[in-house]
Amino acid sequence: MSIHFVVHEEGDSVGVVVVEGVSAGEVLTGWVMEDDQTINVTARNDIPLGHKLAILDLPAQATVIKYGVDIGRTIAPISAGEHLHVHNVKTKRW
Repeated sequence: MSIHFVVHEEGDSVGVVVVEGVSAGEVLTGWVMEDDQTINVTARNDIPLGHKLAILDLPAQATVIKYGVDIGRTIAPISAGEHLHVHNVKTKRW
């Protein structure tokens, strides 16, 4: 089994893509490090290596959790499998 993305903690809302060439429609396997389980998510967009993808549906203004830490808020609804980046997530600092 190939791992396509990594999630650090069970409560995280995003995973980080760890392979090149993730394409929309591809079924991805993720590894949740905290409890050594795997999850599957279908990519809704092409996602570059090192970028985030939602592993659950997030409404607008939702807190995004990565590594067990609040990393910002969504500015629009984001569905599981979507690419998260500066176009749909903003810092809460300003």
